[in-house]
Amino acid sequence: MSTLASKRAWPRRLGGLVLAVVPWLTGVSHANEVCAVDDRQREVCLEAPAERIAVLSPGATELTYAAGAGDKVVAVVSYSDYPPEAKEVTSVGSHTRVDLETLVSLQPDLVVGWVTGNPAEQLETIESLGMPVFYIEPRDFEGVSTGIERLARLADTQDEGDRVAQTFRDGMSGLAARHADAATVPVFYQVWDEPLMTVNDVHLIGKVIELCGGYNVFGEQSRLVPRIDDESVLDADPEAIIAGGMGEENRDWLDHWSQYPGLTAVDRDNLFFVPPSLIQRPTPRLLEGSRILCEKLEVARARR
Repeated sequence: MSTLASKRAWPRRLGGLVLAVVPWLTGVSHANEVCAVDDRQREVCLEAPAERIAVLSPGATELTYAAGAGDKVVAVVSYSDYPPEAKEVTSVGSHTRVDLETLVSLQPDLVVGWVTGNPAEQLETIESLGMPVFYIEPRDFEGVSTGIERLARLADTQDEGDRVAQTFRDGMSGLAARHADAATVPVFYQVWDEPLMTVNDVHLIGKVIELCGGYNVFGEQSRLVPRIDDESVLDADPEAIIAGGMGEENRDWLDHWSQYPGLTAVDRDNLFFVPPSLIQRPTPRLLEGSRILCEKLEVARARR
């Protein structure tokens, strides 16, 4: 599906207010038109490169800045804390509930949405109000690189975006080669505490575990982020437990497992922390998070 954002506007009523919105046009050709395919496999086209970008998840914020388009970002959502300058941009709510009136008032000519994290009905409303939505949610390492490249194309910042994307691509390839023959380490990755949650092998974190020579003990679960319980972890008896915690230096989740001295991970002191923003967001910083996780598994191997 091809869409084209027009600069013309008409009034539209929302919540009792009349707002100026931008209609979408189709089938019109413009000399400066730029297009990119999003992660819902839709071709999104703009009349001209985006100059005012709204990003509706912390990960999308990082990717847009990485693409070299940070100076074009006019709206973010809560927890968009990287790079630091993103904290100075106007917030339009959270990834689960966007303040539409504030968003429209900022007149973005491109909205970057999160495929599974933003409410579908809100993204549909945003589109109906004339703001083109580019859906993004990388599910593998190459998806991070191409996500940056596609955003850079829409913002006309290809030189910077291509450079950052290739640096990430090369870095992940190097890590994969370095750990290709590493001895397997059974791993439990804790993504949340209450309820207790992990990831399967389809999840990007699951792919990092595999890249580092780990075996995700819950990798075959059908859900991307399955809920489990302590008994399931005890039965799986991972050699290493890795957690992100609720802060960049909060290891509290790991302390919980110390009550089970019979766990191999506890017995060998293989309870490892990785700052969540480095591994739980599909951004170039995933390279740093992957390096840390690989180093932790090297420690686990040395303790055998």
